[in-house]
Amino acid sequence: MTPQDNLNLHLAESKAKDFLDSSFAAYMDDNDPLKALRDEFVIPTRGEIAPGADRPNEPCTYFCGNSLGLLPKAVARYVTEELQVWGEGAVNSHFKHRFGRPWVRIEETVQEQSARVVGAKKDEVAIMNTLTSNLHTLLAAFYTPTQERHKILIESKAFPSDHYAVESQIRWHQRDPKDSLICQEPRQGESLLRTEDILETIEKHGHEIAVVCFSGIQFYTGQYFEMEKITKAAQAKGCIVGWDLAHAAGNVPVQLHDWNVDFACWCSYKYLNSGPGGIAGIFVHERHATDFNRNRLAGWWGHDKATRFDMVNEFKPIAGAAGFQHSNPSVLTTSALLGSLSVFEKTTMTDMRKKSFLLTGYLYHLLTTEFSTDVLEIITPADPEQRGAQLSLVFKRGKMMDIFEGLAKRAIVGDERKPDVIRVAPTPLYTRFEDVRLFIVNLKELVAEFY
Repeated sequence: MTPQDNLNLHLAESKAKDFLDSSFAAYMDDNDPLKALRDEFVIPTRGEIAPGADRPNEPCTYFCGNSLGLLPKAVARYVTEELQVWGEGAVNSHFKHRFGRPWVRIEETVQEQSARVVGAKKDEVAIMNTLTSNLHTLLAAFYTPTQERHKILIESKAFPSDHYAVESQIRWHQRDPKDSLICQEPRQGESLLRTEDILETIEKHGHEIAVVCFSGIQFYTGQYFEMEKITKAAQAKGCIVGWDLAHAAGNVPVQLHDWNVDFACWCSYKYLNSGPGGIAGIFVHERHATDFNRNRLAGWWGHDKATRFDMVNEFKPIAGAAGFQHSNPSVLTTSALLGSLSVFEKTTMTDMRKKSFLLTGYLYHLLTTEFSTDVLEIITPADPEQRGAQLSLVFKRGKMMDIFEGLAKRAIVGDERKPDVIRVAPTPLYTRFEDVRLFIVNLKELVAEFY
């Protein structure tokens, strides 16, 4: 059954006259198996988001989890406990911790649940650093160009930080990005990359490509790439395959181990809700676990735990992803991630995906039935299997900022990407069907005003 079929069924069950009827959204929210999880988050009020807005004490309408997730209430508890332990025990808290989380092993408190989120084995995941630093760390180990195989394949519209990192890695090896960087372009007049075009590039240039490095979900269009298919095709040509899961981790189910991905990295402040600048994660497939001859940027936290504090100058890496760690991780940001992951422990990525299909499908249906293509165009794939919890809307006739600012004054939070896109992310952990309905109602009023 497709998401639209499901919506049609629920419409009949709700006895609402149409999808924009408030009773339909209320029915969907009442019957949402994940509805209790919304109470796990601090949701800003309308007055806090838009001073002067009517109904200032009601929650705002938040569609920006693709940029910064809302604050899980559990974060305050875990971070406060660490502050207490710091105050009581100071340096001794590295080993003696009254809440059972000694700082010397703090990253282990979030390792197993993080692995479940990305479909990995525990030892294939390490929680460390921040996203681009981790991408550099992984490329330093896995990008080993030769005279014959020296190219990196990325999206032409990759997130700028990824593009900068890849170009600088190429230059670090004293090569020219003009010769060693392949940017996969969409077809003329299209916004999305077709899988068959990516595979064609891999087939044609695979013998020259050292690394294929794509995002799991494209930040601008919201396209969810066919990760397993691309990984298999690239590895068949001898390429290493890595993925930036910044917009995929905690958003869509991925199976990094089963898909045989070589490496991956992600941030934790978007769909994983760990807070601005939150600690990030890496994945290294277990088949590389003991490949100690592979060059890496080494640090003492990646050294064998049994002898780490012997302070010897002979690096002995831990097997698996943990051997790529550098310094001891931030206790406070790791604890913030632990607070968020405690919410994930109350559900599964499969159940979140089921709600996401319905929630994003509901938004997609209303946008395509309530607005003409003269007003807006959705550049995110129509196929729900090829998107996560984000729709990217192109507003026509130069009206995007008028619409965006109008929504902001009404305490509806999305984000804009100039010149003409507003990204809207109905995150299943805390977004209601009523939030989607209110967005459409307000958007119709603004379209009537500006078009």
